[in-house]
Amino acid sequence: MDLKNRASNNKGIAYALMITSVVLVLMMIAGLTMLLNQGKVINISPLLFYKIMTLHGTGMIGIASLGGVAILWYFLSKYIYLNSKIFFANLTFSLIGVVMILIAIFGFNFSDAWTFLYPLPSFSAKLNGKTGALLFLFGLLILGVGYLVVYFYLAARLIKEYGGLGKALGWDQIFRGKKGYGPPSAAVASAMVVIANSVGILAGATAIVESIINIIDPNITFDPLAAKNLTYAFGHIFANCTIYMAVIAVYEVLAEYTGRPWKSNKVFLIAWNFSTLFTLMIYTHHLLMDYAVPEWMLILGQIFSYANGLPVMVVTAYGALMIVHKSNIKWDFASSMFFLSMFGWVAGAVPAIIDATIVVNHVMHNTKWVPGHFHTYMGMGVIAMIFGFMYYFNKTEGTQKQNEFDKYAIFTYFVFFVGLVGSFLYAGKISVPRRWAVHFPEWTGTDQFGALCAVFIIIAAIIFTVRFFKGLSTVGKQSTPKSYKSAS
Repeated sequence: MDLKNRASNNKGIAYALMITSVVLVLMMIAGLTMLLNQGKVINISPLLFYKIMTLHGTGMIGIASLGGVAILWYFLSKYIYLNSKIFFANLTFSLIGVVMILIAIFGFNFSDAWTFLYPLPSFSAKLNGKTGALLFLFGLLILGVGYLVVYFYLAARLIKEYGGLGKALGWDQIFRGKKGYGPPSAAVASAMVVIANSVGILAGATAIVESIINIIDPNITFDPLAAKNLTYAFGHIFANCTIYMAVIAVYEVLAEYTGRPWKSNKVFLIAWNFSTLFTLMIYTHHLLMDYAVPEWMLILGQIFSYANGLPVMVVTAYGALMIVHKSNIKWDFASSMFFLSMFGWVAGAVPAIIDATIVVNHVMHNTKWVPGHFHTYMGMGVIAMIFGFMYYFNKTEGTQKQNEFDKYAIFTYFVFFVGLVGSFLYAGKISVPRRWAVHFPEWTGTDQFGALCAVFIIIAAIIFTVRFFKGLSTVGKQSTPKSYKSAS
């Protein structure tokens, strides 16, 4: 066992989780600010609103991905050797990219949202100068480079360990009749993320480079519809992969707590293979309102958006129920958050599937219905998994113990998150538009109720974060370190 590398990995993971927890709270406060403005509780300028909206969307997805990579890295390193220098490289790229994006937004008034749809950045460049738009786009590009470094490295390690990414996804068991179980669930999920997110990031990088070229030389133009396809392919895949990385913790921790290994049987492997394929295809449900998109793409977007909810989500949610059933599991902060996150994932998929229906999408997609579904699976799914892992990390690598505040904080977080997403979904039902800085009086009730819920969510998140930072002081001080499989 390379104890030095393991200690360095844990150090990097601790740094990533520290950054993740603090930024999550700040992004929640940014979201609350927008709700308070829409609900006419406070009054900020439309420009500031859209700057905050750009920060909130970009920052929340980016920080969820950083937390997801930390989870993936921690558990995959139990099975194969992972060099901590690669993790620190990604962390460095991420910090540089974030600083550039913050300067672009608050220093140069860039406010085109995370989607940065071509040719909007060039319009911003004409309005506020090229510096802000270029800083934002290059910041995203640097973030993408950091993640590609991680994914390409992981691809090389998985290929060396299992003989190929296909074998890491269990193709020997699925197609070649190999008996027994496939690779560990952490390896299967990692292989899926490596394939899907590498494609997504490269698609996004293409759209970003197009915008950069157009800003530098406006005479060079590109097809806006093709750029939109590339952008949403990137955005949808990247956002989806946050939960596919974080769910590794559910497999590992629930199996550990119940003493029942989460085995990669053929059904499990088939589900993850289908999800790999579907995740690459279903971004087209974001384009259902675009009449210029070929009809066959829209039909595929609807069909596979329906299908995508079934493979991994159903297998994982059902598996979580079965592995816990009659197991005498000891519920603590980590196991509670991981188990409840399954509810958030499943619940978030329901309004997403509804929105992926073409006739519904034409009416609902540009309303708050979409933030409703997204906040459900992100806030009660991905973010819950990250908070749960923060406690698990301190407990496993240190000596942190649960207290009464943890129980109340978990209850507060989930109850008021249900209220928040409920306010979004109801607002979508009554056709409240998303991404509007100013709301009509008849819409402000949903905004005010959502803001009230957000206050309690933030209080719970602050408790999680404070507890995490206090628990970090015990990391490395446990008497019996947890052993990991060593791989060269």
